[in-house]
Amino acid sequence: MNGGGDARRVTIDRDGAVLLVGINRAEKRNAFDLLTIEQLAAAYERLADDDAVRVGVLFGHGDHFSAGLDLADVGPAVAARGPEALAGPGRYDPFGVWRPAVPKPVVMAVHGIAYTLSIELALASDVVVAAEDVRFRQLEVGRGLLPFGGATFRAPERLGWGNAMRYLLTADEFGAEEAMRIGLVQEVVPRGRCRERAVAIARTIAAQAPLGVRGTLANARAARAAAEGAAIAHLRVLLPGVLASEDAAEGLRSFRERRAGLFTGR
Repeated sequence: MNGGGDARRVTIDRDGAVLLVGINRAEKRNAFDLLTIEQLAAAYERLADDDAVRVGVLFGHGDHFSAGLDLADVGPAVAARGPEALAGPGRYDPFGVWRPAVPKPVVMAVHGIAYTLSIELALASDVVVAAEDVRFRQLEVGRGLLPFGGATFRAPERLGWGNAMRYLLTADEFGAEEAMRIGLVQEVVPRGRCRERAVAIARTIAAQAPLGVRGTLANARAARAAAEGAAIAHLRVLLPGVLASEDAAEGLRSFRERRAGLFTGR
């Protein structure tokens, strides 16, 4: 069931107790514009509200999971309305940073390019399966920005300080085996099996006792939320200055002009 209209950025399908959520903007390498974020938030609300669904699977249609943030579309909105623009409307934030995370497990399948917000969605998901061809990259420091979907505090906690800083501060690309080594993904499989394997894991989770699954997830997330509260509060203070900086404007210009940014630190 793909739901409404020609501008459908996110597909939703049921497979028994598993909800399949697909990023569907292949002509833009599945880059996240505001409409994609809005529809992803709506899909997560469906995941939460459908009593017949116990687990979600997030994947990307086409050749890539996602090229990340569509900076030309989302950047001005975040600058005007704050980072909550990244969460979309509704009760749940797919990144679990600016509003609560969806209260059911999410298994994520990534292939091709998985940049910026893709990594932050992986850090927010509960299990991540990567195709052997996947390429990860956290690009914000090269665009006059910093990550604002959770990577600044989740990557050090999940991946280890040095591993996180190695990729957050350099914007270097890394592949599936490195992602497995540092703990960003839990399995690496051939490209043609990535979504299939994610669905298999989701079905296994869905077959377990629901109260046990939900309680385990809720308790683990409560511990994580307690540790993240101060970081999120600091990010709210830090971001407006970064977004209003000359470097952020230059980052947007360089993105549009497809060149390296010329940054001054102002």
